[in-house]
Amino acid sequence: MSRIGKNPVSVPEGVEVHLNGQDLKVKGKLGELSLTIHDEVLAVMEDVANDDGKSEKVIKLSPKSKSRFAQQIWPTMRTLVQNLFDGVSKGYEKNLEIHGVGYRANMQGNTLVLSLGFSHEVRYDIPQGIKVEVEKQTALKVSGIDKQQVGQVAAKIRAFKKPEPYKGKGIRYADEYILRKEGKKK
Repeated sequence: MSRIGKNPVSVPEGVEVHLNGQDLKVKGKLGELSLTIHDEVLAVMEDVANDDGKSEKVIKLSPKSKSRFAQQIWPTMRTLVQNLFDGVSKGYEKNLEIHGVGYRANMQGNTLVLSLGFSHEVRYDIPQGIKVEVEKQTALKVSGIDKQQVGQVAAKIRAFKKPEPYKGKGIRYADEYILRKEGKKK
C-alpha cells in the first residue's frame, strides 16, 4: 500500500471538477487544466464529511490491479491530480538569480533578453501560460499554473549560463547553493 496514493485529494473551494472516466478537468480562479489518468488507476469522486461536519468533495485513486506497474503509477497519478488543484487555486513560481559582472535581464514584450557575457544577447520567447517578471536586473520570477511547465521554463533559462564553481557566476535558483572550488595555487 502506498503512503502517498492512499490519501484522498480534497477539492479546494472555488474549484470546479469534471471527472469523465479517465479524463479530469479542473477549473479555478487562475485558469483551467486537464489530465488523463492512466488506465491502470481508478479515479472516483466522492462527498466526504470533514471535521466541521460539512461535506467536501474528494477524489480517491486506487490501482485497478495488483501488478507492479499499477502500484508504481498510482501514487504518481495522485500527485499529478494534487498538482492540478494547487496550480489552478494558488499557482506555482520559481525564482532565479543572476550573478556576474555585467550579467542582467530585461523583458521586451513577450521575449526575455539576457546579457550573459557572450558576444550577443540571449533571447528567449516566453511560452503561452507562463509569466516571467524581471524584479531587478538580476532577479527573475517565473510563474504559472502548470508545475511541470514552470519548472521546465526555469530550467531552460538556467541552462543558458549555468553557475560555475570557481566564482559562482551564472544563473541559479534563489534557494540553490553552489559548491565552490578553490582556484590554482601559486
